[in-house]
Amino acid sequence: MIKFSDIKVGDFVMGEYGDKMWEGEVTRLNGDEKQIELKTEVQEFWFEQDHLHPIPLTEEQLRKLRFTKQENEDGSAKYMKGSFRIVLPHGGDFSQMEMWYREDRRHNPDVHYVHQLQNHYHDMTKVYLTKEPM
Repeated sequence: MIKFSDIKVGDFVMGEYGDKMWEGEVTRLNGDEKQIELKTEVQEFWFEQDHLHPIPLTEEQLRKLRFTKQENEDGSAKYMKGSFRIVLPHGGDFSQMEMWYREDRRHNPDVHYVHQLQNHYHDMTKVYLTKEPM
């Protein structure tokens, strides 16, 4: 479950309905009812907060967000989108990372899920992180 206060319009999360999970983009928030509207590949659905799940941050998810990867000789990996950078000291291990945009550098931020990366990205760049190319 994701805290309602951590969800922003534009975030990518999973919505659970019955035994099916839908990946989607948050399009609207209803603070009174604590409901979140997700635009899925089928249509837009409203979900209760306790039926939302985070999407783990992986290389596949970064590729979906149009990051490009650079593997370094020391075993680290750098992911880039425009001037924004994420460095993983140990290749595909997302438990430790450094991210930066211009002079704003963050060492081991609490980022384990796609929506958390999106919120840090927006905080640092003032631009929403989407699946669109730069």
